[in-house]
Formats: sequence, structure tokens, C-alpha cells
Amino acid sequence: MPGSAIETRVDLSSPQFEKSARRVIDLMTEIKNQEEQIRQGGGAKAIESQHKKGRLTARERIAKLAGDSFFELGLYAAWEMYGEWGGAPSAGTITGLARVADRLVMIIANDATVKAGAFFPMTAKKVIRAQNIAIENRIPTIYLVDSAGVFLPLQEDVFPDTDDFGRVFRNNAVMSALGIPQITAIMGMCVAGGAYLPVMCDKVLMTEGSGLFLAGPALVQAAIGQKVSAEELGGAKMHAEVSGTVDFREPDDDACLARIAALVDKMGPPSPSPFSHKPAEPPLYAAEEIYGIYSDDPARQYDMREIIARIVDRSEFEEYRPEYGQTVLCGYARVGGWAIGIVANQKKHVPVIAHGTGEKRIHFGGVIYTESAEKSARFIMDCNQNRVPLVFLHDVNGFMVGKEAEWSGIIRAGAKMVNAVANSVVPKIAVICGGSFGAGHYAMCGKAYDPRFIFAWPTARYAVMSGDSAAGTLLEIKVKQLERKDKKLSEEEKHELYESIRATYEHQTDPRYAAARLWVDALIDPAETRDALIWALEASALNPEVREFRTGVLQT
Repeated sequence: MPGSAIETRVDLSSPQFEKSARRVIDLMTEIKNQEEQIRQGGGAKAIESQHKKGRLTARERIAKLAGDSFFELGLYAAWEMYGEWGGAPSAGTITGLARVADRLVMIIANDATVKAGAFFPMTAKKVIRAQNIAIENRIPTIYLVDSAGVFLPLQEDVFPDTDDFGRVFRNNAVMSALGIPQITAIMGMCVAGGAYLPVMCDKVLMTEGSGLFLAGPALVQAAIGQKVSAEELGGAKMHAEVSGTVDFREPDDDACLARIAALVDKMGPPSPSPFSHKPAEPPLYAAEEIYGIYSDDPARQYDMREIIARIVDRSEFEEYRPEYGQTVLCGYARVGGWAIGIVANQKKHVPVIAHGTGEKRIHFGGVIYTESAEKSARFIMDCNQNRVPLVFLHDVNGFMVGKEAEWSGIIRAGAKMVNAVANSVVPKIAVICGGSFGAGHYAMCGKAYDPRFIFAWPTARYAVMSGDSAAGTLLEIKVKQLERKDKKLSEEEKHELYESIRATYEHQTDPRYAAARLWVDALIDPAETRDALIWALEASALNPEVREFRTGVLQT
């Protein structure tokens, strides 16, 4: 369509472009090295031990089942956590979207190289997050079970609450009732409460040498004095011939994985998608150019349209109200052929004419003003009206403050935007590119607003406020506390305290800290943003149900 393609104005040879690109590439190198370390799970000895049992590791199983079509979620889960227990890389479980027999599925696999696949608190939360994604998007789910059950030293944080271990089995039941196919393969130990997971699924497979029992031989002897072997108590042969619990008994991992693929191949087709889709067409510009376009330097502006041009099909963007509320970009595009609405923070400063006075002013990039909030709210409602999924690209400092902002009704406009986001019924996907601070994070569909998926670039930072602002505020509070005790700090002591507070706060705003706690589903390479969105949109399209859109009372 004429005029809708974004015409790039990026100077690829400029020193600033090269400097920004080098910074992002260095950060990506650090991230990829860390990711490779995390993928080693419990380490070489634990992997060797798994092989000696005649079993594949979780990652080897996924590779055999899905090939290279695996989009991992939650890789950084539990990063830098549980140090007193030797750590739990990736929370001892692997989750992600994959293609098996040409069907999009969710895979949840216990990593037996990490504490025998035991459930830490974050393990339960990670499995539940994967299940919730499957529920929201109606994704067939495959469980590869190889787990010793709850990690007993931390049982109080794994067992009792609504987002703990028991929720996994509750979700099994809910998914089955919703008609979401679930296939479980017991490929190692499956004991205690965890034994309910496979039996609550639609199809149960089990390999020779695996065990499925509510209590293992040692506990049975201690509890009732009965001596029995693991195979006799809960082996694959017993469950296939005697208890009738398993549907398919397989000799080994390879045969079991082949059977899973054959079963997926026989599933009925998914329901038709309610969202517009056409054949995909690539952007006009290279995705790697995003490295040099993006900047986290507060003194440097960049045009978010240039980022969009390297993500969307044919670099075409039908911008909505382009001359109004320009610190938030809104518009229609396609990604991988899927029609989407984009809400993105613009990082360029914008000259404006003040309403009523005609005075010339500057609206600062990354700040949501009254006009941009009102525009965004209207656009979000329009996307809901027309069944267009929403993609939010974050680089936001927050809402504008001050007398003029308050007089213009910034709170009312912000509430309208938040209401529209909260009540949206179309799929919402968030990508945190840079800063995502304060109420701006909420308005741009932060985790509390139920995005189907939430991704972050390694350059992301998000918290109540930026590190510098928070450190200054916290320092002032601390100084006043000390002054009330008649203690005065020298300028040098103030500086040291400021830097200490800032360092702690900056660490907590690092996206790896967020990913460790599952506040984001995945850290993604900026150049792979388009691929991540395509995975998310294809998954979202599996759910044919779109509720009636209602906002309730809007501040007007």
C-alpha cells in the first residue's frame, strides 16, 4: 500500500551507530555465554550419570522430539538463587514452545541433572507459568517427567500456596476440562504428589526402568513394614499389566519420543483462528541494525519507528494519529502475516503547540503525556473492537508530572489507558526494550495486566523508577533518618552510600533478575524480536475465543 512503508533515515556508518551496536553486541555475547552455562544443568558429571542409567537428558529429549524448533521460555528462572543449595539452573525444568509433527505445542520437561529434577519453589512457579500460557492460548502440552518430587529442605515454600506445587495438578484438571490435549511421558522417577501429574493427563507413556509411585520402597517399608522392589511397586511393566495406569509402555527414551510424535500427529486440527493472517513477508531492513539504532543513553534520542521497520512485514506501519500525542506511537502492521496493533514509546523529543495558549513546548521522548495516553486508550479500544492482537514496545520513563500535566488531566487520561489495557480481550504481547518504569510499565501492559507473553531485551530496565532517581530518593531518606539520631554524614560518606544504594538497585532492575523470578518469560536478542513475536502470535491464535470487550466506567 503506497506510503505505508517506513523509510529509514539511519546512517549505518556513523560513529554513534557503531558505538551503540558494539555495546549491545557485547551485552548479547555476555548473555549468550551465560545461557550456555545454564543449559549445562547440573554439569558434566550429572549428565554422565543420566546417560549411565540409559536415559537422555531433558535437552536431548526435547531435541529428538522437536529438532531445532524450540523456543525456550524461562531459561533464566532461579538465576543466582538457591546458592546455599548449590543453585538450581533454569529451576531444574525446561519449558518452551515447539513444533512436533507440525503442531505447535508446549513442552515441560524435568531436568534430572539438577537435584534429580526436584521441585524448588521457582520450579513450581515456572511449570505453572507454562501451564497458564497453555491455558490462555489453548496449546497442546507435552510433559517429560523425570523428577524426585518436592525439594524437601524448601517444602514450606513449594507445597501449600495457590501458586505452589498443588496448582500444577489443578491445572492438569482444568486443561483437560477445556479440551487442551495433554500427553505425559514418565521417563525416570515420578514419586509422591508428583505422581498425580501424569495420571491427570489424557495420555500416559512410561519407559522401562522408570518408577511411578506415591511412596518409594524405602518409605513404604518405613510406613507399613512392607519390603518390595521399585519395579514391583511401580515399574512400567506393573503399571501396564496390573494397575492399568499407563497407556503405552516403551522400551527406552527414543521409542517413547517417537510414540509421542505419532500421537501428536493424530490429533484433530486446531480451531480456526479469529485473527487476520496472510502469507508472511520479511521487513525491508536487516534486523541486526536494531543494535545500532537502540540507545540507552539518556542524552541520545532514537526513533522507535526505525525499530518497528525492522520487525514488521514489508516494514509497513499504518500509523494512527501520527501528529497527536507523539510520544507514544500507535498503528497497524503485520508480523509473520499476523495483523497486529502496535503501541510503542517514542524516544524522540517532540515539539508541540500547547492547547489553549498556542505556546511552543517540547514533549520529552519516553514520557507519556495526556495526549499520548488518550490516543493510546482510543487505539487499544479500536483494536479490541476489530479483533486485532496488541504488541507493546516499552521504553518508558513514566507519565508526565508537574502542574501543567496535572491541570491537563494526566491522571484521568492515564486511568483511561490503564482501563483499556486491563480490559482488553485480544491477545497482548509485551516487549521491554529499554526502561519500563513506574505507572508507565503498567499502562504499557506490564506483567500485572496479563500479557499472553512478556519478553525483554538484555538492555531492559524496569522498576518503580530509574536507578539514579531511586538512589537519590533513598539516600535523602537515609540521611534524614541519621540526622534524627544526631549523626551527620560527610560528602564523601554520602557519595559512598549513594553508590552502594545505586548498585543494589541497578542489580535489581537488571532483566536477568526479573527473568530469574519469571517476571518476564524470556530474554530475547533484539535482532530476534520478530521471531519471538511470531511464536507468540501463532500460539495466541490457537485460542478461538474472544470475549465481548467492555471497559466499565471510563474517565472522560
